[in-house]
Amino acid sequence: MGINTERDIEANLQIGPTDAGMVRLFVEGGGVELPMDFTPEEAIEIAEEIIAAAHRVSGGKGKKR
Repeated sequence: MGINTERDIEANLQIGPTDAGMVRLFVEGGGVELPMDFTPEEAIEIAEEIIAAAHRVSGGKGKKR
């Protein structure tokens, strides 16, 4: 199993702040609930990695921030 392995699984993703000042990614699917909490700094780093991956896939097309 790896990042390029396709799966036929549906999941829901919610992202938001917690009362404890963390950023939570909450994944729910296949009877599993997976809350992942990150500091604001970690969340920004993750967001930057997602944006960089999207730019690589799109060949640099799209809106840059």
